[in-house]
Amino acid sequence: MPSKKNYTLKVRIWIDEDQGPFLGVGRAALLQKIGETGSITNAAKALRMSYRNAWQLVEDMNRRSALPLVEKIHGGAKGSGAVLTKEGARLVKAFATVQEEIRAHARKKISKLFPGQIG
Repeated sequence: MPSKKNYTLKVRIWIDEDQGPFLGVGRAALLQKIGETGSITNAAKALRMSYRNAWQLVEDMNRRSALPLVEKIHGGAKGSGAVLTKEGARLVKAFATVQEEIRAHARKKISKLFPGQIG
């Protein structure tokens, strides 16, 4: 009798447009970390990516979004930094919600094929 296997379901979504990927797991994580840290530099460090790459991704998303997602803060009492705009925060939350709903749906469907084997 074959041994019972345990499988892990992985589902990733992304939003594309003519110019290529607009938003996916990595970009959403970057936006979320910017919101948490108030800094592109610290968000990049937390995600183990270069500042240059993080900044290019932010610039790309801001340029292609209907509304800016991240605003840079120049100087001031607290120094420079970056903040998520209301649109950026809305997009991060909506993306996470949709991704979890899709994962839950996929888990439910695939569990019928592999009863008790999907973690």
